[in-house]
Amino acid sequence: MAEPDFSARGVRIERWPRSLTRAGEVRIEDGRLALLTSYGREIDSAPVGTVRAGRPWFAAPGAAVATLNGTRYRLTLDGRDRGGAEDRAADAAREGLCRRFLDALRRARGNRA
Repeated sequence: MAEPDFSARGVRIERWPRSLTRAGEVRIEDGRLALLTSYGREIDSAPVGTVRAGRPWFAAPGAAVATLNGTRYRLTLDGRDRGGAEDRAADAAREGLCRRFLDALRRARGNRA
């Protein structure tokens, strides 16, 4: 079995205005982006060529917005609840994970197009 292009666990996946999971998984594998629950059940998936994703200017550190099959999802790539004074190193790690996700999505599009 091949390794996924990108995989992150502990992802908070929200479809406005409701949270679908606080500890889900985002996976890019075989030209598809899949959003999974913590139990591995698929929430949604789509070919990477049809997915729109980005990081809006108003998003919290580590958060991205992805549109799959016409549905917008907010992905917080470090799903832990934020509380009190946030450590800058933790924010940088969240940003790095979000950047890796967006880069992996772009690479997967390029490889499949």
